[in-house]
Amino acid sequence: MLGSFWLALQFLTRIPVPVQFHPTPQDWGRSVLAYPLVGLLIGVVLVLLHWLLANADPGVQAGLLLLVWALITGGVHLEGLANSADAWAGGHGDRQRTLDILKDPRSGPAAMMVVVLAMILKFAALSVLVAESALEIILLAPVLGRSAIAALLLTTPYAQMDEIGAERATNVPRQAVSWTLAAVAAGALFLVGWGGLVLLFLLFIGGYMLRRMMIHRIGGLSKDTAGAICELTEVGVLTIVVLVWG
Repeated sequence: MLGSFWLALQFLTRIPVPVQFHPTPQDWGRSVLAYPLVGLLIGVVLVLLHWLLANADPGVQAGLLLLVWALITGGVHLEGLANSADAWAGGHGDRQRTLDILKDPRSGPAAMMVVVLAMILKFAALSVLVAESALEIILLAPVLGRSAIAALLLTTPYAQMDEIGAERATNVPRQAVSWTLAAVAAGALFLVGWGGLVLLFLLFIGGYMLRRMMIHRIGGLSKDTAGAICELTEVGVLTIVVLVWG
């Protein structure tokens, strides 16, 4: 399990990993089990930073948390969100054109707009949450974001079989990941209470709709759409809590 965690940490963040890997496809599949743990590590770092900045203005604190959040991940999921936005806007409903744009590293107007809006929403929600010291939500958001990727790998066909992500999708230990996701849901209910049911239900509905869009447009999941799901889930957690319980 420790090897799976190091592999997931290496893939999902820019945190230096003290172990050199020559992973097999099975190793990549097992690493999906550790995705929520990587999210938990990110959440713990954010909570510790909140404690260190307890006397800072909530807006400044939110900005610094957002900066550290982006630095830890290296913006890898934001890149997926940007590429997905460009592909959906420029693909004009055509599968191959959408896939071609997903492979293009350049960013267009749709990418810039979506990323900026996502960051604004995160900043605004974090400003409210840090003012209320809602540490459980700050902890939970990155966990649920990476759990959403694991859920998609478990349930969704892979659209681009030449990508390394296809190895995860093919070799995911399905029963173990299912139990892991159940444990994450139970943890969310423990942290948030019965209001967590509303949160998980709304995230499920949003994830289901996005999954349908992916299958309809490109036939399944890609590494960029997985990153987009992670970012949108994080934004969803923060904003839903502020709107419903704020």
